Amino acid sequence: MNTSRLTSCAIAVLASILSLTMPSQAGKLEKLRVDFATYNPVSLVLKEQGFLEKEFAADGTTIEWVFSAGSNKAVEGLDQKTVDFGSTAGSASLLARASGSPIKVIYAYSRPEWTALVVPANSPLKSAADLKGKKIAATKGTEPYIFMLRALENSGLSEKDVTVVSVQHADGRKAMEAGEVDAWAGIDPLMAQAELQTNARLLFRDPYLNTYGVLNVREDFLAANPDVIARVIKAYEQAREYASQNPDALKAVLVKASKIDAAVAARQLERTDLRKLALGSAQQRTLKAAGEVLQRVGVLPASVNVEKTVGDMIDGTFTTKLSSAN
Repeated sequence: MNTSRLTSCAIAVLASILSLTMPSQAGKLEKLRVDFATYNPVSLVLKEQGFLEKEFAADGTTIEWVFSAGSNKAVEGLDQKTVDFGSTAGSASLLARASGSPIKVIYAYSRPEWTALVVPANSPLKSAADLKGKKIAATKGTEPYIFMLRALENSGLSEKDVTVVSVQHADGRKAMEAGEVDAWAGIDPLMAQAELQTNARLLFRDPYLNTYGVLNVREDFLAANPDVIARVIKAYEQAREYASQNPDALKAVLVKASKIDAAVAARQLERTDLRKLALGSAQQRTLKAAGEVLQRVGVLPASVNVEKTVGDMIDGTFTTKLSSAN
């Protein structure tokens, strides 16, 4: 075999290896794995209307939809690389980032009042202070869990004053209705469903203790695919605008995905602000306050620099570029 033939063979082998390890074209992927969740109605519209499929059709990129039952499941998906884009409550992203998860917040899809402390209709409890010595169902690592901690602190209590029963959101509601716990750190649409179907009461609510709904990616994915991220956010904006302009369609897709009736969907949506939200100082302030509470109650170690963690986690570059383009 002559030298030129050896060189040709080497080039062919190298090309074959590169074809297995790199996208066929810069900025293009074979598959995008995106989560959807009933606590993120914009994701339901995004899926239903096919905005992502249309955006990436020319690339030959397949969109794989993955259901997230809660923020903790979205974070797990990101960490385990079973999703590329995961939607969570902002406070759950902060808790994950402070715990070492390499996630970045790139977009805010809503500002909802999506959690409150819920009790059965016949509960004798009158305020969050009455929860001392009681059992509360909550999904650890999610917005309702963090809201519960903040609600307790506002009432002069801490997690040590109650028994937290760690279950997924739907099981928490069932435990409350079965009398297995005294209260539940609820989340919509399950919370709205409990209100309308069983006359459950919101024992404690505070919209300002709810953090934003945000979209997250892994740092490595962000570094490798900035163009893809910008295009996903563009499609998300299409979905958010569609949802804002077509409330009946939004309600219909929520009813379909959550298997709830229209009245429940309406209750959830009346508590959900879908106005365009710049990703930046407002989210940083809210998340910093949540992080400081988590630190005071011992969920976050004193060694965590909350302000720096929040600053490192939020990347408003893509939404700023999108606003400039519009």
